[in-house]
Amino acid sequence: MLTFSNVVQGLDDITSHLAALADNPDIPYERIVMGLSGLTTIWELYVSSRQLKCYSIRQPPPELQHHLKKETYDKAQAYGKDKLTFNVRQTMFNFVLGLVMIKARLLAHAWDWTASLMDTMGLEQSRVITHSLLWITVTSLVSAVPSLFWMYYYTFVIEEKHGFNKTTKRLWVTDQIKTFLLAVVIGLPFLAGFLKVIEMAGKNFVPWLMLFLVSVQLILQIIFPIFIQPLFNKFNPVPEGDVRQRVEALANKLHFPLKHLYVIDGSKRSSHSNAYFYGLPWSKQIVLYDTLLDQNTPSEVEAVLAHELGHWKLSHPTRLLLIGQGNLLWTLMLFAVFIHNKSLYSSFGFDPRLAVGSPVGGPQPILIGFMLYQLLFEPLDTFVKFFINSKTRKYEYQADEFAVKLGHANDLGAALIKLHVENLSSPHSDKLYSKYHHSHPTLPERLRAMNEYKGVDWLTKSQSSKEEELKAKEKKEL
Repeated sequence: MLTFSNVVQGLDDITSHLAALADNPDIPYERIVMGLSGLTTIWELYVSSRQLKCYSIRQPPPELQHHLKKETYDKAQAYGKDKLTFNVRQTMFNFVLGLVMIKARLLAHAWDWTASLMDTMGLEQSRVITHSLLWITVTSLVSAVPSLFWMYYYTFVIEEKHGFNKTTKRLWVTDQIKTFLLAVVIGLPFLAGFLKVIEMAGKNFVPWLMLFLVSVQLILQIIFPIFIQPLFNKFNPVPEGDVRQRVEALANKLHFPLKHLYVIDGSKRSSHSNAYFYGLPWSKQIVLYDTLLDQNTPSEVEAVLAHELGHWKLSHPTRLLLIGQGNLLWTLMLFAVFIHNKSLYSSFGFDPRLAVGSPVGGPQPILIGFMLYQLLFEPLDTFVKFFINSKTRKYEYQADEFAVKLGHANDLGAALIKLHVENLSSPHSDKLYSKYHHSHPTLPERLRAMNEYKGVDWLTKSQSSKEEELKAKEKKEL
């Protein structure tokens, strides 16, 4: 008779067998990681080269010819080309930096150096979790230096050049300091809990660690909008008026448990716009960027929210959450195969004894194994990325259809076009590049699909006739 304990024992036997096969000194883990990193970089450069050709196209897609002035189209092409060139350079830099860190055994040297630092601080090296937190802090700070340079360049050169940056240098520095402090206050205790759960649970750590991670996600979902995001942005209730009335009426119609409706000062950092909702199942908050309110009519804002609430009505966030948890479960189960792999440790310059315990006493420094494991299996993210994007693109079509069926086809189309124009989004996208990098369908794809839902020749109308139609509709509603 098959029982739960038999299933657990069977999985444990399989894991042990795979672990024994993987712990082989003849397996060149370091070269495998470098080779896979090279292949991933070549792939990234290949899909980018395909997209780069799109920026040489001189005319917008047929669906947008009536909505993009020549000057705006040229600006969008230039902006897209600059962003892609920036990403290509960053990808190549990160590849070279990764190779240097691996060949120089910087992770292993950092472990030894932080051990000496603990001696200087009068801390026993047997305090493995403390040592691990110190090690990850040092390595993160070192890797953050080039990352800050790239972030600074993107904000104050790329975004500034194309008129999107509203962030002052002082605000940017303040944001980085706040982010670092949050990583210390929240990230380090979380990581300590992560390591402690594995240490206490032993070889059967996967279900307990999943329970811990799900609990942390739930807590973060509660505290993020209340304590974290207000550190960066101001939230104010959307004032009484047409927008508020429309959104509240829409929420009531769909039985959306709206508790608060906020406008956020996104314009102090960027002129890009957005809208989203968050909260527990029985209490939701909707947040509108001030740029969205400035760039769109009340009926268009309502249409955008109809799309967003379509995601909620169709359970898209829940489905994506379950997909994410499934991917997390698979990741942890595979990590169980490599958690005590001596060959993996020694291949990257670590003392192989660290794979089973601390040579100076204390438990195994699990964080080292987890970091090396991530290096080894990071290329798998390429396939996961395709899968997740295929799901989110499908959900975007469904949310558009939901809004169209509520009667918001024209307003949603107008809002999407405005967002596209105001954000200088790329009018052309290579199919392979888009499937790999974009979580949303392209605007022409969405407009074509919406046109099919509605059965009205919305795409071929001129912008002036659309504006007249929308004004007439608003006047009728008033």
